[in-house]
Amino acid sequence: MLNIKRAYEEAASSDGTRVLVDRVWPRGVSKEKARIDWWAKELAPSAELRKWFGHDPEKFHEFAVRYRRELEGNDAMPKLEGLLQDGDLTLVYGAKDEEHNQAVVLKELLAGKD
Repeated sequence: MLNIKRAYEEAASSDGTRVLVDRVWPRGVSKEKARIDWWAKELAPSAELRKWFGHDPEKFHEFAVRYRRELEGNDAMPKLEGLLQDGDLTLVYGAKDEEHNQAVVLKELLAGKD
């Protein structure tokens, strides 16, 4: 099963493998509490894209298009896909907006490869 979860939510055994998909560690979250199995900084949006987006919901569609383009040929994508095939996978993110963030885009991308 593929899930997304904020880093500020409690980790659960049902999460399976937990992958942080942010370039920056979530503020105020300890490594012990986060229980991250892989900090996939290389899968996070570029600094330029993140700054352009600014978590503006009106820019989300274009953000998703640009972010998917950044992920094309990304060497870390096969590892992420492999983890999903191995079992439960939770993409962890720090953004406040639960509907407009990179984990949502990654989940949609991975779900399309089932």
